[in-house]
Amino acid sequence: MILSAAAVAFALLPFTFSHPLEKRQNALPPVNSATDESVLQLALYLEHLEHNLYTGGFQNFTDAEYTAAGFPPGFRENVGVIAEHERVHIATISTILSNAGYTPIPPCFYNFPYSDPTSFVNLANMITSVGIGAYLGGSSLLTDDPILVTAASSIVTVESRHDAYLRTGIGASPFPTPFDTALTAVFAYNLAQMFVVSCPQQLPITILPKLTFVSPAPPPNLQPPISAGTTLQFKFDPTTFFVDVDPNAQLYIGLLNMVTNVTFVEATSCGDGCVTAPVPEGAMGVAFAVLSTFNGGLNGNQLSEFGTLAGPAEVVLS
Repeated sequence: MILSAAAVAFALLPFTFSHPLEKRQNALPPVNSATDESVLQLALYLEHLEHNLYTGGFQNFTDAEYTAAGFPPGFRENVGVIAEHERVHIATISTILSNAGYTPIPPCFYNFPYSDPTSFVNLANMITSVGIGAYLGGSSLLTDDPILVTAASSIVTVESRHDAYLRTGIGASPFPTPFDTALTAVFAYNLAQMFVVSCPQQLPITILPKLTFVSPAPPPNLQPPISAGTTLQFKFDPTTFFVDVDPNAQLYIGLLNMVTNVTFVEATSCGDGCVTAPVPEGAMGVAFAVLSTFNGGLNGNQLSEFGTLAGPAEVVLS
């Protein structure tokens, strides 16, 4: 379903929240560098995406539909609360940027592939995991501004609570991993493109060739987890690679998962533009896969700068 900014006005929500900016303008952190601005613009870009997603999850289904799908009483109302949190995040980040003389990135038009409450929540888990990863990856770039780091950290903890609540609603573990997975700006931005139809303004971030995760589908309630050794299948278009690659070259899937270095596994061809690779030992929760000619020695930053042929693709393991 395609949603625009105009279509998500929160006048339809049957509850009211106070606006934190009215009394706390002076408490907002400064933007001290171009790096700070780029991190905040990406955060705002993703917050717009999440706000539209959760608004649709609230507006498009009734309480009865959520109940019939097995969700607990009050679940739809809490989806609306999450949407309102995202609106407050948007307002806060926009004000921080505007106070520093920057123009906040506007929302895009989106297409979210869900058709019922369960598919909405499964999608929300995936998208919120991207947002969490972007905040984790971006916070390391804000080390010259501890106030801004604290502000970003206070958002990512709330995003994690949102995700835990959603996962509990479908019967999955609210905390499937001991660590979350940080994402670079390039990877987070590319993952968001799956749901973007068009934008009045895009960010100056490289769009990588697409890697599509084909199978297996996540198990119901994300239980039991997809186990180590399970074959993952991916598709891609080799004509879109930024570099020439020998058709006979060995390819690898690099899997970003939790705080460890990237795990590289050998990919096996399953036809033109198709590879399979096994789930490595220890992988769990949500992982992010890229196609590469490298078989090791790169961290996530290096992989997003020069080591990725296509990707990333999000893989929900548990």
